Parts: sequence; C-alpha cells; structure tokens
Amino acid sequence: QVQLVESGGGVVQAGGSLRLSCAVSGRSFGAYATAWFREVPGKDRELLATVEWIRNRTFVKDFVKGRFTISRDNAKKTVFLQMNSLNPEDTAVYYCGAHAWGNFQARGVRYWGQGTQVTVSS
Repeated sequence: QVQLVESGGGVVQAGGSLRLSCAVSGRSFGAYATAWFREVPGKDRELLATVEWIRNRTFVKDFVKGRFTISRDNAKKTVFLQMNSLNPEDTAVYYCGAHAWGNFQARGVRYWGQGTQVTVSS
C-alpha cells in the first residue's frame, strides 16, 4: 500500500507561482514513481511530470516544460511540483499518483492522492 497526500493548492493570479507537495508513505512507495497529474471537468486526467525514487529519473511533459519543475526530498518522502508563470488554463484539480515507471497514463496509476485545487485568476 502507498498513501499520498497533496497540499499547496490555492488561488493565485495569472503570472504567479505555486509549489505543490505530495507526501508519500507506505512500505512499498519506493517501488513506484510519483507523478503529478491534473484534471479539469470534461477532460481526461493528464500527466504533467513524474520522478523515480531510486534511480531519480524524471519525465516532464513538453507542454509544461520550462514552467513546471518536479523534484523530490528523499528524507521527507515528499515530491514537489513547482509551477511558475501560471495562467487561467492551469486551473484544475492536481493529483499525485504512484505508478510503475514507463506507464505514464492515468489508468496505469496504482495509488492516488485526494487532489488539491489550483485556481488561477486572470
């Protein structure tokens, strides 16, 4: 079992920044990569970025590359998503999820957090 708890969401003005945190726990958390996804009503949950715990491989989707950065703190077992230059189209519920490396689709995520709302005002 793996548990994930997101935090750091909120309301921010366009052009601003937010840092989301995903605290991970459970005996087998290190066997999975931890990814950030987001979801807006009517659309599929989409991958933003992911990072492995052991080999430290990272993957960032092109459409957020340069604005979003994923990192992790092994001691705190926390994965961060630093989001800069936010725009209203980034408004969504942001989720972290544990998945096997290489399986980058939402249906491949084994465990999900509860999500955190990010709202970007214009």
